[in-house]
Amino acid sequence: MNKSELARSLDVKSGERGEMRKALDSLSHAGEIIMGKRARYSVRASTKGRLIGNIKFLAKGGALFFPDPKDEVNLQAGLDLDKYQKIMVPSRFTSVALDGDKVMIQVTKSSPQKGRKDSKSKRFRDEEIGKIIQIIERKRSTMIGQYMRRGKFQFVQPEDTLLPSSMDVTHTLDAKPGQVVVFKLIKWENSWDTPLCEIIQIVGWPEDPGVDILSVIHKHRLRKEFSEEVIAEAEKAHALGIPETELERREDWRKRQVFTIDPFDAKDFDDAISVEKTAKGWQLAVHIADVSFYVQSDSELDKEAVQRGNSTYLVDRVLPMLPEKLCNDICSLRPQVDRLTKCAVIDIAENGELIDWYLCDAVIHSQRRFTYEEAQKILDSESDDPIENAVRESWKMAKVLRAKRFEDGSLDLEFPEVKVILDDKFIPLRVDKVTHSASHQLIEECMLAANEVVARSLKRRRVNSLYRIHEEPSVDKLLEFSELAKAHGFTPGDLSNKKHVQQLIQDIKGHPSEMSIKIGLLKSLKRAAYSVEGLGHYGLGKQDYCHFTSPIRRYADLVVHRGIQSLLKNPPAKPAILPKKAYLEEQADHISETERTSSSAETETKRMKLMELMLMVFKGEIEMKLTGVLTECRKSGAFVEIDQIHQRGLAKIEDFPKGNWKLEPGTHKYIASGGRMIALGQKVSLELVLVDTSRQLIDLRITKFEVM
Repeated sequence: MNKSELARSLDVKSGERGEMRKALDSLSHAGEIIMGKRARYSVRASTKGRLIGNIKFLAKGGALFFPDPKDEVNLQAGLDLDKYQKIMVPSRFTSVALDGDKVMIQVTKSSPQKGRKDSKSKRFRDEEIGKIIQIIERKRSTMIGQYMRRGKFQFVQPEDTLLPSSMDVTHTLDAKPGQVVVFKLIKWENSWDTPLCEIIQIVGWPEDPGVDILSVIHKHRLRKEFSEEVIAEAEKAHALGIPETELERREDWRKRQVFTIDPFDAKDFDDAISVEKTAKGWQLAVHIADVSFYVQSDSELDKEAVQRGNSTYLVDRVLPMLPEKLCNDICSLRPQVDRLTKCAVIDIAENGELIDWYLCDAVIHSQRRFTYEEAQKILDSESDDPIENAVRESWKMAKVLRAKRFEDGSLDLEFPEVKVILDDKFIPLRVDKVTHSASHQLIEECMLAANEVVARSLKRRRVNSLYRIHEEPSVDKLLEFSELAKAHGFTPGDLSNKKHVQQLIQDIKGHPSEMSIKIGLLKSLKRAAYSVEGLGHYGLGKQDYCHFTSPIRRYADLVVHRGIQSLLKNPPAKPAILPKKAYLEEQADHISETERTSSSAETETKRMKLMELMLMVFKGEIEMKLTGVLTECRKSGAFVEIDQIHQRGLAKIEDFPKGNWKLEPGTHKYIASGGRMIALGQKVSLELVLVDTSRQLIDLRITKFEVM
């Protein structure tokens, strides 16, 4: 039956139908009933062979299905979930699913469609595949695209190429053809029908300043504004200031040499340090903004922060996790003002071992605010200034910590970075290289040490909290990476042995292929995430690790701050009530997802502006000499990493220097007459042939190459 027939059959009064719809949605979400064709519901039969999970569409057609290992339906499906971690869903079986949706599939054996012998049909032959039988939950409530009109027909072309290529439109809000709009799906019952949507917001014309970034914000469903309730709570917390009762119970560090080191354009200073030389080594105090004092559990501020999960740093703006009154003011560890902190005081031996530590609530009065550049100048010079001497002593300690960390198995996966500088109309002016100097490493080592001791404290006392984990890579992935390293001319050894991974990273330093090989290694590793279990961090080589040092911009750190309140040397009279483990598991999954979303949006806006810059270079508006390194060789041409922007472009074989170039079989080398050779990892000079900003593609011409 459909909803109307069910209501009549059950004699549901009109005023109760809203509740009935909620009940149906709940049963459908749980997989106990299924909504089939023509919106008719039926009781789900046996769960055998059926799985619930998320769908990821592929650019080449079809989709991949990833089952949820915790779902009850999956646990009762009678399938080996280790075997079915990823299932192919051919295009003909994707139904009306959209990229990212939560769906139920039926696992079945593939067979070619009757009367068809095309390659797509053969592609899945004799494999176990999935067939979507129910859409459980739409991932996207809104989407971004361009409104178009052809005669009497009006439609939207979604920006995301993984969505249907066009959707019919009903309400248009008087949008003009060609404008960028936000829209939502309102009806799509059969895969052979065109989806129907309605426009809910007009973003603007594609060429208008800032519209490209706004499009990314809407596409990733990032939260741009704070509600009036959240702003009101933030103003109330700001007005609270620092009560006298808090000063009385906290450790007073206001007369100690506490200082901050941050980027020159930072406004949210969430960490400060103090370092003193001792007879056994050093005492390090890491002070972190006490956001938990101002943001109470289950408040409107807290609910908003958990929804955002983290701050998002786009190329032209920051979308903060907390309102400005908190993140840039009362919680920010500004110099020459009193601020509340959570503090980890750590005794460190001369060999870098963490001997002992305690956690406390403190109050500080930061003596100085240094930029990384200012701190680096201090490290490169001498003076009698006590606070500058404290900076130098901090680096002596940090160098020892860093050496000990790599000795213990940490991987050096630092990548070169660039920052796009924009004018006031969001037009790119230039690219600046980001230098990770000793001053950056100083702060990094202090934060890593604090995160480690806090994680150890939580684990020892078995407190429900969130850990930052990075699981060991699979053997298969490491074998794939090993082949890549060999293709670049290196002997990787046994990469299941971490010492060999470290040695390879050391061997490639300064080599033209360093960036390519490091990216390959990164792809072979699992993604770091949040978990209620302290499973350790493979990349950092630490058994215990959490995020404690950035509660202004990461919700996980705020959870950790609440978790350690009962472990403090001077706990508050009423420590925060800790959430149940099951709830924390949901939070861990959610903020791991918000982190991935933010990372994707940050990368997209940065690449977008780099592409704009390359277009300006192509048009001759900006002068830039381009060089690069071959990172992948194909018959049609080579992919090249452009040094100036750290982005890839394609040099087709016809755009190589003059000659009859061919890819030598079984190698990663192009050979031409006269013994000339261009190979993987080779440095080349480049010219732009084409810059396609809409598809974000760069075509290159190799003008010169180093003789190998």
